[in-house]
Amino acid sequence: MEKQPIRLTTAEISALWTTYIESSAMRCFYLHFIAHIQDQEIRPIIEEAEEFTNMIMNEMENIFREEEFPIPIGFTNKDIDLTAPALYSDLFALSFVYRGGQMIIKYYATILSKVARQDVYELIEKCLIQKTSTYKKSLNLMLSKGIYDRPPHINPQKQAELMKSEPTLMNIWFGDSRPLNALEISELFFSIERNCIGLVLIIGLLQVSNDKEVKKYLIKGKKLCQKQIEVFNGFIKENDQFPTYPVTLEVTDSSTSPFSEKLILFIITSSNQIGLKSLSDALSVSMRHDLALKYTLFIGDIMKFGGEGLKLMIQRGWMEQPPESIDRKKLYE
Repeated sequence: MEKQPIRLTTAEISALWTTYIESSAMRCFYLHFIAHIQDQEIRPIIEEAEEFTNMIMNEMENIFREEEFPIPIGFTNKDIDLTAPALYSDLFALSFVYRGGQMIIKYYATILSKVARQDVYELIEKCLIQKTSTYKKSLNLMLSKGIYDRPPHINPQKQAELMKSEPTLMNIWFGDSRPLNALEISELFFSIERNCIGLVLIIGLLQVSNDKEVKKYLIKGKKLCQKQIEVFNGFIKENDQFPTYPVTLEVTDSSTSPFSEKLILFIITSSNQIGLKSLSDALSVSMRHDLALKYTLFIGDIMKFGGEGLKLMIQRGWMEQPPESIDRKKLYE
């Protein structure tokens, strides 16, 4: 009996479509870094990331063609000007791969559990393995260069203990004065780190954007990053830990944009989605009510900011329509 071809499920279509567009955007940044990078230790890592991105995009295009599915528009060489001067330092290029690895590993691990067709599963599995390898290389190089900012340390307890105090009404509304635990400090640190890298990214893009509305949106994003860094550092300092701050020197003085306004807006709205998920994860492990309240408020701010970015992309005709099911109501008419 002849086997019937297995059609793509909605989960698999979503995984391929989203991965393709995200990869095409990241490729543009990799190409910009490669065009200017001087550090011969960092260069191979960026080149490896770009080469692998090209390879998986080609494999996804083959699947789209086999399924007679339209290949997403994504981002192409039209969205990048390789003659433009360097916008960021070599160290930021390394940080970009490092931070991208943190985000993309979680993404691939999540969608791997949602796909089943063998070719799609193997493709996503390959992405997860490769991105984990690239992330490890970027992390090790940051450590060897002394630019990796380690999370805070705490003194170990003498023995395992059970929680004893019960929350009061006052504690629920106004928080308690207990020290932060390891889970809370860890999430605070990585929330600050994420916003520090994001702030440097925005400062560079803000410097070269020529679109007034996009520029206005970037300024809002810059303020939102700064606010989170300030608030989260406040909790860190209260716990007698050293605060973390971004290094703006990683941005050059170039005012010539290497990226299209469409790409600039997309990379920020895409980062915004990752930030929303990360804060939700942080909220889920935070037992200090005052900290949980701050996370909740920032999630609301980020959702509003993301909505504004999405609206602007749609107004400009830059937002690609995700694959949709048939509108049977229209067929009934």
